[in-house]
Amino acid sequence: MSEHRVVIAGGGVIGVCCAYFLSRAGASVTLVDRDEIGRAASYGNAGTIAAGHPPLNKPSRIHQSLKLLLDPKSPLYIPVRWDPALAKWLWTFRKFSTAEHLSVSMGALAPLGHVTLALFDALVEDEGLDCTYERGGYYEICRSEAGLEGGRRDAAMMKDHGYNPRVLSGAELQEIEPALLDGVVGGIHFPEAATCDPHRFVTEMADRAVAYGARIQTGRAVVEIESSGRSVGGVRLADGEMLEADSVVLATGAYSHGLTEKFGLRLPVQGGKGYHRDLSSADAPSMSIPCVLAETSVFCTPLEGFTRLAGTLEFSGLNHEIRQGRLEQLTDAARQYLNGVGDAPPRSEWCGLRPCTPDGMPYVGPVPGQDGLFIATGHAMLGLTLGPVTGQIISEQVLDGRTTLPAGALGVERLV
Repeated sequence: MSEHRVVIAGGGVIGVCCAYFLSRAGASVTLVDRDEIGRAASYGNAGTIAAGHPPLNKPSRIHQSLKLLLDPKSPLYIPVRWDPALAKWLWTFRKFSTAEHLSVSMGALAPLGHVTLALFDALVEDEGLDCTYERGGYYEICRSEAGLEGGRRDAAMMKDHGYNPRVLSGAELQEIEPALLDGVVGGIHFPEAATCDPHRFVTEMADRAVAYGARIQTGRAVVEIESSGRSVGGVRLADGEMLEADSVVLATGAYSHGLTEKFGLRLPVQGGKGYHRDLSSADAPSMSIPCVLAETSVFCTPLEGFTRLAGTLEFSGLNHEIRQGRLEQLTDAARQYLNGVGDAPPRSEWCGLRPCTPDGMPYVGPVPGQDGLFIATGHAMLGLTLGPVTGQIISEQVLDGRTTLPAGALGVERLV
């Protein structure tokens, strides 16, 4: 029996994890990307593996966001412009920002968080991944009672799903991390979490996929999915070449929606722009713990030789324009919580587009009515977190026609 031929479009963490698990299972895998491997949203994110953490659609988020919507230094920023698709997306997002839907989302995502943590541990150990992986969890740092109350609510939800967050006082946090300024009222430790250098994780996983036989082609954009009746036949690239396949996996992030329209499926994915500033060790806080600054939604992650400040969510279209004020917000936020944030130029400044869905859950699974076509996108801030478990789900669905993992709620059929 011939090998099952799979073309994967997209070389971020999701596409690379799909390539790894499929090639390890014996499929003949070709991964193509319009750029280099891991150069989009996977390149510069916070590096936090936040298993079990609630998705974007929290009821409190709508009220908080409306007050700050037009502030270019707020955690969420939407510049005023004519964009009917975004307006529709925001309206749908609002409808899904209820306590009832949050419960549904947690019921779907929290079990996958436990699986993905175990997969990370196994991958780092078995494959010898060199990506500065640390399993000590992360801390949410709060400067206000309102922020701490929000953290307590998240912690209570996570406890209901088998996680063990712990509420800490300001004094306890300052004992753990002396770099914290006075004024911290408390926080939460999320022990079932990890950190790593996200770009190194993706490139290391790509190397292992190649070792299992995957072929990776960069600088090659997919412009069309070829099909014959109800079955896909492969993809057509921008240079006109046709890559034949028995199955096609779309892991194209914020650029996914146009490729499925010919099949009557428009993916409501918006690019939520995030930023980072990397501070060299000499100009960064002398901190030893990864943390998120609750009131500003900025992550501070100590990595090898530098500290990454990352965060913000900006809906300004499919572009990579860096707004200076968004970068300044990262540094301003860190100075409110941490000693030692210097004034030297950062070693890196970056932005990337996270693929966000209006119901807060990714689309992972087969496209109804089109044999051999699979979607793996819409992970928003959880792309790194859910990368390995998404790769395993897609591998099982492609090769076995079903998955052993609890992925039913992520199915694309909810759009049909």
